[in-house]
Amino acid sequence: MIRVALAALALLLPLPALAQAYQCRMPSRVTMPPAPEPGQTVRMPIARYTLAASWSPDHCKLRGAGDPLQCSGKAGRFGFVLHGLWPEGAAGRWPQWCSITPRPTPAELAPHLCMTPSPRLLEHAWAKHGSCMAKRPEGYFKVAAILWRSIRWPDADYLSQQDDLTVGDLRSAFVTRNPGWPRESVGVVASRTGWLRELRLCYGRDFMPQACPRRAFGPPDSASLKIWRGL
Repeated sequence: MIRVALAALALLLPLPALAQAYQCRMPSRVTMPPAPEPGQTVRMPIARYTLAASWSPDHCKLRGAGDPLQCSGKAGRFGFVLHGLWPEGAAGRWPQWCSITPRPTPAELAPHLCMTPSPRLLEHAWAKHGSCMAKRPEGYFKVAAILWRSIRWPDADYLSQQDDLTVGDLRSAFVTRNPGWPRESVGVVASRTGWLRELRLCYGRDFMPQACPRRAFGPPDSASLKIWRGL
């Protein structure tokens, strides 16, 4: 099922885009992070998927010291970056920590660092989420990269300068860039004070857009929104 759905999706891909990176200058060598500490293993049938895209300037404003590759500027400047591809079960539950092995190799992580500029986060995403939908890290990263490259991201820098910006303005910008995407499949995560944190794109088991559950959809279109540009 996964291979058939992704083969069809790959035919619809736009021109290759490793990430919404304004610049991306990754190091020639990847330093492996410590192995993640596993949590409780939960196995269940997969009902849907979420592709979570963090807004990097906001992440770096809050936690930049902990992610030097993403936030120091030495590797480039990033807009939306892939937080993770998450399989989900029914009734608001999700499979997790199905295995922390095999660990990805530096050669498997390197091609995806412009998409997720953090070796630690890439391995964490594989161990916590990807191991419940693929047998090996490279299989999980391949699925995530195909979905990632199928998306055209809105110009959040431009939107950030708009007076009286709303969550609905961001959703509208996304569906304009991605004809055929239903706006009910575009979840938004914002802070309590209204700053953009993430977009969460909701897919069915066939990797086609699906309406987000209420908890994942986030604020209504009418809610005010602010976008930190990192300037």
